[in-house]
Amino acid sequence: MLLTITTTHSPATDLGYLLGKHPDRFQSFDLSFGRAQVFYPEATADRCTAALLLEIDSVKLVRGQATTLDQYVNDCPYVASSSMSVAIAQVFRSALSGQCKDRPDLTTQEIPLQAKLSVLPCRGGEGFLHRLFEPLGYTIRATQHSLDEHVPEWGNSSYFSVELTATTSLQTLLSHLYVLIPVLDEDKHYWVGEEEVEKLLRHGEGWLSSHPEKAQITQRYLKRQRDLTQAALVHFSSSSLLPGEKGWRGLALLREEGCPDSCKRSIEAQFRTNKHPIDSFIKSVRGLREKTSVLKTSAHLT
Repeated sequence: MLLTITTTHSPATDLGYLLGKHPDRFQSFDLSFGRAQVFYPEATADRCTAALLLEIDSVKLVRGQATTLDQYVNDCPYVASSSMSVAIAQVFRSALSGQCKDRPDLTTQEIPLQAKLSVLPCRGGEGFLHRLFEPLGYTIRATQHSLDEHVPEWGNSSYFSVELTATTSLQTLLSHLYVLIPVLDEDKHYWVGEEEVEKLLRHGEGWLSSHPEKAQITQRYLKRQRDLTQAALVHFSSSSLLPGEKGWRGLALLREEGCPDSCKRSIEAQFRTNKHPIDSFIKSVRGLREKTSVLKTSAHLT
């Protein structure tokens, strides 16, 4: 599984500063599911390319949690997936967070960048790929792979080789890849819980709230878990206001759930004093469903 990032910014070797990885060194990083290698196939003043190569250990990926054979035998070692997002977050941590110790002036600078993903699953087709990246300013070149080049009648697969080109900051590019790669794959190799909402809000800041595919992105990123999706969408629809702040529209969701006014007032009061309002909102909606169900059952019995 290979991701390359190329720039023609002058000097192009500034990419090494931005990534925090020296162009003259081959570096290796241990991950919970395998190993990541970082190297530079080319590094000149005119053009510089950084490569992130993942070697996935299928056994490590599911050790202690596998219950079926397909958890061991799948496409994870060969395609860009949530594993690539995890590698980006761990190996390029400072770049993803917009930090550069030696050249902090570079972090916000928009430079010509090209990202290539050797094999990317696109569950939803090439059209969905374009709908995700074109609103963000990317020029897209995608080549679809056949299921078997020796048996053309089988048709095409859902796998593409993809090139994304734009003039943007490296942090922005990495944030887009971090969120949208697992969205295209529509799967994650790890448990999706409440902390994933926080990650989505953090890495989607500044672009996801206005994206035309916001709902689809949120649903897929959170593996269609209703409570988590609703919490994230409410946050985005409120222009990043926190629960309890003026203009926050979270109670509209509670009305959809059929919540009695007394419950709404109680939950809103909790939001105003809670240090983790998103977590509180998720827990409240889950509790609300149970409470509403009991109230409806009681009303039916009486």
